[in-house]
Amino acid sequence: MNYGLTQKPNLSSSECLVIGVFSDAELSDFALSNEHHNLVSRLIKKTSEAGDMQWHHALDGSLLIIQCGEQTKFTPSQLKKRVTEITGALIKHRIRSATLCLPQITHYSADWQLEQMIVQIDNQRYQLLDFKKKKAKPHQLESITFYLPNASEEGLKLGQSIAAGVELTRHLANMPANICTPTYLGEQAMQLAKEFAQNMSCKVMGPEEMHQMGMGILLAVAQGSAQPPRLIDIHYKGADDAPPIILVGKGITFDSGGLSIKPANAMDEMKYDMSGAASVLGTLKACALLKLPVHVIGLIASAENMVSGTSVKSGDIVTSMSGQTVEIINTDAEGRLVLADALTYAERYQPKFVIDVATLTGGIIVALGTVASGFMTQDEELAQLIEDAAKESNDRVWRMPLDDDYQDALDSPLADMINAGFDRTASSVTAACFLSRFTEKYRWAHLDIAGTAWIFGKNRNATGRPVPLLTQIIRHALNSR
Repeated sequence: MNYGLTQKPNLSSSECLVIGVFSDAELSDFALSNEHHNLVSRLIKKTSEAGDMQWHHALDGSLLIIQCGEQTKFTPSQLKKRVTEITGALIKHRIRSATLCLPQITHYSADWQLEQMIVQIDNQRYQLLDFKKKKAKPHQLESITFYLPNASEEGLKLGQSIAAGVELTRHLANMPANICTPTYLGEQAMQLAKEFAQNMSCKVMGPEEMHQMGMGILLAVAQGSAQPPRLIDIHYKGADDAPPIILVGKGITFDSGGLSIKPANAMDEMKYDMSGAASVLGTLKACALLKLPVHVIGLIASAENMVSGTSVKSGDIVTSMSGQTVEIINTDAEGRLVLADALTYAERYQPKFVIDVATLTGGIIVALGTVASGFMTQDEELAQLIEDAAKESNDRVWRMPLDDDYQDALDSPLADMINAGFDRTASSVTAACFLSRFTEKYRWAHLDIAGTAWIFGKNRNATGRPVPLLTQIIRHALNSR
């Protein structure tokens, strides 16, 4: 997809000129003839409510008018809706190139709006056609030029870089589990590092290395599968002098639940249980494209959680890399197990802070639905950083509690801890409590994206979240150091 900026939009500069108008404000002064100005005015009169569209097709190009409602009510959420509607209309009409002229939201910069529009257009254009051998219908939309006074090339680059990271994340997460195995995920990480070889490096470790490091709980999750686990350690090094920011991604490429097997309904969606890992790789790609002067490390603990004669059993006690023992009472609470060993591994880099990203619990979906990702931390400065970045990126979060009183739910009579509570109460919080026991040597936050990483149901599709959030966290951290 090609994006650009223009200072003089007109009807002949592309196949379609899209003009967003307010119901209570004058039309902006575009480079249109009097004849076309009169046409636009007539079309505007045919719109009344936000989202109303009017088309005009002529030999010199198509014109699309979209009503944006009252100026004071044009918010980020309204912008997202209008861009979604516009992109859908352009795709439906098989438009190849368009010039987009939407009014600027009050109190937001032009570059911010440009970034939001690019990411949303890319979201609408995204297709995975690799497996459609007979009915593939690629979108025709290839080029968008924006008319947005005060927008810059820097804003254009930012939007494109984040969109590229989101697309990589969606592509990996949407891959079926027979393709996207832990080995495949490791290969994709190596390929990403090769693409940005100047400042990115990667190593991929297998079960032998994990055994030598004492990663007993990661190996326990993997022992029921014919697919060997992988620990991916990938570095983007845009700066040498600062402690690294570490992103730890859950990479369960398929989650059957193990012997605590899941219901068959919607189990096909458990290929998305590696969305945290995919978002780490997507964020690293965005950082590399932006050439951010920062050191970011991605750690991905990847395995399949399967049912077999060698599967870990409920009641088994295993030893983590940290030396703490875990009684596994629920094999379907496997994500926290693989993350725990990766979080211990992160200690060696003496990080500035660590954020783990995981489709961890159904409890977070019950609490927050599919609108906001949940996060937990006891670090107030890090919490503020995350919340500020969420507002800036429009990738929403909500802070959940992480009080010490919840730790009692993990008490075990036989081991240092159990891996899940005996009931479902506060399940997302107790999962974070489990992880907190492996993060005491550095600043840490947990991000549960179980409700936001993909769209559920018949039209299931990865969203690419929280790449915009993570990229903005890193940019904020860079600006605050």
